[in-house]
Amino acid sequence: MNKRKTIFDTTLRDGEQTPGVSLTNEQKLKIARQLDKLGVDVLEAGFPISSMGERQNVRAIASEGLRLDVCGLARVLPKDLDACIDCGVDMIHTFVSTSDIQRIHTIKKSREEVVTMAVDAVERIKEHGVKCMFSAMDATRTDLDYLLEIFKAVENAGCDIINVPDTVGVMSPSGMYTLVRNVYNGVNIPIDVHCHNDFGIAVANSLMAVEAGASQVQCTINGIGERAGNANLAEVVMSLHSIYGAKTDINTEYLLETSKMVENYTGIHIPPNTPIVGDNAFAHESGIHTHGVLEQSDTFEPGIMTPEMVGHKRRIVIGKHAGRHAVKKSLGDMDIETTDEQLDEILSRVKDIANKGKRICDADLHAVASTVLGRNLGQETIILKEFSVMTGNLTTPTAVVRATIGNEEAIASNFGVGPIDAALKAVEQMIGGYTKVKVRDFSLEAITGGSDALAEVTISVEDEDGRVVSAQSASADIATASVDALITAINILLEKKKLWSMQ
Repeated sequence: MNKRKTIFDTTLRDGEQTPGVSLTNEQKLKIARQLDKLGVDVLEAGFPISSMGERQNVRAIASEGLRLDVCGLARVLPKDLDACIDCGVDMIHTFVSTSDIQRIHTIKKSREEVVTMAVDAVERIKEHGVKCMFSAMDATRTDLDYLLEIFKAVENAGCDIINVPDTVGVMSPSGMYTLVRNVYNGVNIPIDVHCHNDFGIAVANSLMAVEAGASQVQCTINGIGERAGNANLAEVVMSLHSIYGAKTDINTEYLLETSKMVENYTGIHIPPNTPIVGDNAFAHESGIHTHGVLEQSDTFEPGIMTPEMVGHKRRIVIGKHAGRHAVKKSLGDMDIETTDEQLDEILSRVKDIANKGKRICDADLHAVASTVLGRNLGQETIILKEFSVMTGNLTTPTAVVRATIGNEEAIASNFGVGPIDAALKAVEQMIGGYTKVKVRDFSLEAITGGSDALAEVTISVEDEDGRVVSAQSASADIATASVDALITAINILLEKKKLWSMQ
């Protein structure tokens, strides 16, 4: 484990095979640049033979001048290999089915023919001076003696690294250790693993493979990929760093940033309880937990992994399980001071609201504190005066917002991919001279039924100093609810900013 482990990212190849995901050329280039910034060692850019568009994408990434190695995928067929070579990639990942079930029913070749095809492919790649990775597809369901035979054959042909894929995600962690250990003892070249997540153990299998001697792990950002996806890069890397004490070249402070980019481009939402990068990964609501974390963070966090290490932030969440320390801390962040009796009353009212099934936002806490203290806390810097959206099947969604900001009137308009996007962009543009904000989280829930259903929008926004505020609004018009929630959140952020600048 004290040797450096390398990370092979296949987000742009296996990740894009996620059902429903299709990335544009520009999105692929941006992800490739971000992965280079993140520090991955190899990027699998795509499968060039699959289409002319895919070939153009791979060629564009290969010519981008990135630090990492750009890899193209190819079957052990000359036309596939030539397509990769034509793209100018640094490495070719060539594969062929080796399990009896795939070999007999898909490619319909004998074991001897498969070995010959594999060797020929490796030799063709090396003749062109390109790095070669050979993958025995469905290795975890392949007879071990035959698997070792084909791995030794490609090693003798000049292969640089072999891949042991759990193609259908059926291997147990202990079984993965045993398999990779046998391969490790049978060959003299580096071993890479590619684990699928059909049973939710792709990361565990990848880590066991490293324990057994693998030096490289294939991953995807957010664990996306075929069926249930692949090993999640953030989870693999942080486990290697924090639990095993292993080294990689990953710049972990960009993990969250990279995750959010891929989430945005693919439309595959990250559940809040996702390890490392989920919104709740470093969030605390329970009174016992928040008390401990506020005193010393590693009382109820791993300690060996902090939010700052992965580009995240710790959050104290107010809800039905919150305690006095959490509420006092949140009020303190708003510069609201209370007596012990007032604090108890605010906590009681907060719990009453939460017990009705409502999520407590910063705006709710602010309103409760105002009521209990019997005075208006702060003032609205932004007061919405007018708001309209124009949309239709022949019209680019356009929003116009007019408001007073302080003593001045402001108006802004903007376009978007939909009415809500246009509305939020118009508000962000309107307040740009006062503060820079970005929407971190947006959720929508219908709270009544029928065609005139009342929709509740919850928005979390973050300013340029990293302060995060959440607010809710309900309306029969989704765009109106969205603008109201955003302006409420921004008003609280501006109040926090004013108080913070006075300290």
